Amino acid sequence: MPKTAPGETREKIYSYVRDKILAGQSPSLSEVQEAFGFKVKASAREHLLKLVETGRLTHAPGQDRGHGLPDQISLGMIPILGQVQAGTLIEAIEAPDGYKPVKAEEAEGTFALTVVGESMKDTGIHAGDIVLVNRNARIKNGDIIVSMLNGEANIKTFFKRNKRVILQAENPDFADIPIGPDDGDFQVLGRVFEVRRRL
Repeated sequence: MPKTAPGETREKIYSYVRDKILAGQSPSLSEVQEAFGFKVKASAREHLLKLVETGRLTHAPGQDRGHGLPDQISLGMIPILGQVQAGTLIEAIEAPDGYKPVKAEEAEGTFALTVVGESMKDTGIHAGDIVLVNRNARIKNGDIIVSMLNGEANIKTFFKRNKRVILQAENPDFADIPIGPDDGDFQVLGRVFEVRRRL
């Protein structure tokens, strides 16, 4: 990496990290190293430590993507746990694929998933959107939920009629999913309370 004036590299690193945080995800140490062409992670770590020491960034101990901005100390970071199908069912993969900031009071019991498919498009939820899910919320008719049926995850509108659950698609091109007592292992994972989309 070409030599720069004192403080210039650190200022560029600060701008890079700040922009990544504001876009929704703190960069990892490896990403900072790669972005600035450092030969070793220690160089990236040293700059980040200085930015934390001078109060320009905050850092949550033990988190590779734990950097934040001082005016965002009240935010928490929740994991993106994989993908959820808005259409036919697919296997849920609980593999963190980044993090999203939320209000600190919303972080407990909350996770995020990336939507695949268009069965919920009439509610404004599209493929590629990130849905934030509260696993502690009480579920009522008309709520948009993430659920598991026989080990596969999906996102639908929840209705319960008598002893049957209806997972309702919000796109006329997709069928609803009725679930009875003998239709397998069904579990509600949580209620969708926010949708995020990068334009």
